[in-house]
Amino acid sequence: MPDEKTITFYDTAAERYANLTDTGTPSENLTAFMALLPKGGSVLDLGCGPARSSVHMREAGFKPDPVDASTGMIELANKTHNIGARFATFDDIDMVDAYDGVWANFSLLHAPLGDLPRYLLAISKALHSKGFFHIAMKVGAGAERDKIDRLYSYVSVSELRGLLKDAGFEVLDVVEGHEVGCAGTNDPFVVMRARKYA
Repeated sequence: MPDEKTITFYDTAAERYANLTDTGTPSENLTAFMALLPKGGSVLDLGCGPARSSVHMREAGFKPDPVDASTGMIELANKTHNIGARFATFDDIDMVDAYDGVWANFSLLHAPLGDLPRYLLAISKALHSKGFFHIAMKVGAGAERDKIDRLYSYVSVSELRGLLKDAGFEVLDVVEGHEVGCAGTNDPFVVMRARKYA
């Protein structure tokens, strides 16, 4: 089940979060991810938030399926973009051979560390053969709450590589950096683009 305090933040701060994260154009990571996909491909936007990434994907000719565990985010996404966002938790990802890509941009970092292996395996099953996966996580160790009470699970770069390999993925690209988020802290992160083996 999603962490209640984390979901409460996103439900009550959806518009603030959207304003903070909306740059108006696709990020470099989203552009690189879309470049991997087949023309008109289907993409699960897992933890879509205000669904700006789904909007960019739709504008580029892809078929996004935005899902989130925050009803506040879903309502904002649909009101603002008419994007078809729907409620789903990580535990609801039970599709098989359904998508050309999965975009999980700073969403799975809210999953309990012990659940990451099975969520990644579920994502692998949801992808077509040789489908593509984008994952962004904060770098560190263990789990803790930030200043605004969101629960985070942290991974090292090598740990995330291993988790992806175990779930049936080949890592294609790794991007590391720092970013200031809603809590106001400048945190290290890692982005990996991967391809399902078969």
